[in-house]
This record gives sequence, structure tokens and C-alpha cells, in this order.
Amino acid sequence: MSATLGIDFGTSNSAAGICVGGKPHLLGLEADAQTLPTAVFFDFEARKMVLGARASEALLAGDEGRYMRGLKSLLGTRLMRESRVLLGERLDFIDIVARFLAEVKARAETASGVAFSRALSGRPVRFHSADAGRDAQALADLTEAYHRAGFDDVRFMNEPEAAALANRDVLAPGDLALIVDIGGGTSDFTLFRQKGTSEIDILGSYGVRIGGTDFDRRLSIARVMPQLGMGSPIRHAFGDDTHVAPNAIFNDLATWSKIPFLYGPDTRKAAAELEKFAVHPKRLARLVKVLEEELGHDLAFAVEAGKIMANTPGVADPVIKVGMLKPRATLPLPADWMTAKLSGLADQIGEAAEATLDTADVSSQEVNKLIFVGGSSLMQVVEQALCSRFPNAQVHRGAALTAIVDGLALASAHAFDS
Repeated sequence: MSATLGIDFGTSNSAAGICVGGKPHLLGLEADAQTLPTAVFFDFEARKMVLGARASEALLAGDEGRYMRGLKSLLGTRLMRESRVLLGERLDFIDIVARFLAEVKARAETASGVAFSRALSGRPVRFHSADAGRDAQALADLTEAYHRAGFDDVRFMNEPEAAALANRDVLAPGDLALIVDIGGGTSDFTLFRQKGTSEIDILGSYGVRIGGTDFDRRLSIARVMPQLGMGSPIRHAFGDDTHVAPNAIFNDLATWSKIPFLYGPDTRKAAAELEKFAVHPKRLARLVKVLEEELGHDLAFAVEAGKIMANTPGVADPVIKVGMLKPRATLPLPADWMTAKLSGLADQIGEAAEATLDTADVSSQEVNKLIFVGGSSLMQVVEQALCSRFPNAQVHRGAALTAIVDGLALASAHAFDS
């Protein structure tokens, strides 16, 4: 049994595993589940932090506290080292990530009976595809979080390369495959060839900072935020002229990682001022309600659920359920409208996949297998964008939520050999 813990710290879900007898063995981190929602809740009444499904349950139950999700998206940004007082302690976000990872470590040790001082962690090929400085800082932030969590040493493996390792058995000798890993915050790709043994040749990897939460954000801005007054005319304090309601509040409200920062008095005061001078005050009244009752994450969950519904085979009329704004209210998500709103993001993912081939001087015609992993890879618009670019490739769907941790568990057996 390996003494190294493989950890997939994801934007939406996390998992851990070890290598046993040359095979991946995933450790139950929450009841019998193999994955753990990457979410924390600071319970103000109980004065403790809970995580995973319990964090989401506390939020939806209306418990008093602060809910956080999408912490991985903050890596490399200035927010990671901004501190705030939570439950009487001054913490920065590296502390919060570290406490999440420390709990993963503790639960993995309980499940396995092994003490882990080393971790093999997955990482996106690029945390920040447009900023090399932020990308390097993100890795430094995550490394520090692992050390604060109690690991003596941590090494990293590109997430799509871990998924390639876990999916090598679905290829025949000589097959050329592209891993398409669409996670919550990034899309990552690895081009590899099956050697006909237990080994594979990694030919190239590439990544872009577009993931499932970006699709959620696009749907929220287009469908939900107008119901809260986005784009609405606001009267000037003096005279009859109007201006459009500022986008900043709405953009942040549609972004998972920024929602917790919107509940301060300044934002609430700004929303109340917009309602006071709004041409359509009922819409802005909904914004005030969302901020006063801290319903931002409820809306985000509703958008995510609508997206999943729209990509579930057999569902004829998908909707976003916004009963928190008006009892039994729904917002429809027609297929043509969804395609129009999301195809731009899907095309950017497709272009990133093609860029992966450029790193290895391989043509799209040569790829004969597309292997989709990651929860957001199930989106139809993403599959269409990829399949159209690789006409000779057969589609294989790996384990959406566990392919990466399976590969990390396998690789953990020899991660610290050199």
C-alpha cells in the first residue's frame, strides 16, 4: 500500500485515493460517496466549519453562517491572501483551503488506516491561461495550502495526464487519444498514445481557464440577472434622464467564488439606491431581497440544476426554478437558446483542444479516440464542438467525477521515487 495520498482538489468536487496492488482504491470521504463537494460553511451558531454535503445542507436550511464554494478559482488572485474574521479567527483563503485539505487528509487516514505525510495532487495544466504570473502564484498558493494542511511534501500532476493514465485500458495498441477534461473551473487536454504495455506516451497537454462555472455564469447573466434588474434603466436623482443599472453587482452575483463578498453593507446600500430610482422597481426589489436574505448561492444552485436538466436525455422542457424570487416561478431553457448562449464558450474549448495537437505536430484527423471526463464534459454543446473538430474519433466517456483521482491514485505508488 502506498503511503502517498492522491488528491483531486476540484472546483466543484474533490476526491482522494491510494494505490493498492497496482490498482486505484478510492477512499470514502463522506459516508459512502467517492467524491466530496468542495464547499465549506462557517456556522455562526455552532461556531465551527463544516464541509462537503453538510455545508450545502446548512446553506439550503437557512442556517446563519457563511458559505463558500469555488475556492480553487481564487488561487493565484489577490483574494487568496486577504484575511477576514470568521468564528473569531482571522483567516485568509489559504487557511480555508488548508483546512479543507486537512479534513480530506484526516478522513482518508480514517478510511485507510494509514498516516499520510505526502500528497500527489492534481492541478490544471493552466490555472490562469492568460496570465503566467498568476498561474505561477496559483501553484505557490496551493503548495502552501498543502503544507498548512499538515503534509510534509506535495508533488503535482496535470489532471488530464492523470485521467489518461486511468483510461489507458480503453485503447488498443497504437491508438491516439485526446483526454477532454471539462471541470468546474478549467478545461484541460492531454494527447497520448497507447504503447501496447502498461505505459503510455504523453505527447502534449494544454489548458484554458474555462469550465462549468463559466457556463453557469453565462446562463445566470442571460436568464436570471435580468429578473433582478440587470440592464434596467435607473433614473438620475435629479431630472428625467436615466442610465443603465451598473453590471458589477450582477456579474459578481452570477460568479460562484464572488457571491460571499456581496453581503456587506456597502453592496446592500447600493442595491437599495438602485431600487429607489429604478424605472422597474419590482426587479430591483428582487435584487435587494437576494442580498438581504443572502440567496445568491440558492440562485447559483438553481442555475446549475437547470443546466444539468437541459443536458439530461429525455427532459423535454428544462427550466431554472427560481421560487426563491417568486413562488413556483421558473425560467425556461429552450435548446436553441442554450446553444446560442453557450456555443461561444464551447468553441473556445474546441480551439484549446486543437492547440493541444499543435504542441505535438499532430493533425485532428489522426486522433481516433476522444475520452471525455469531468462533470461538465456531459454538456451537449461541448461534445458537439469537440466531435466536429475530430471527425475520425470515437467517443468514450470515462468516469466523469473520478477519472482524475483514479490516475492520481495509480501514480501515487511511484510519485516520490526520484
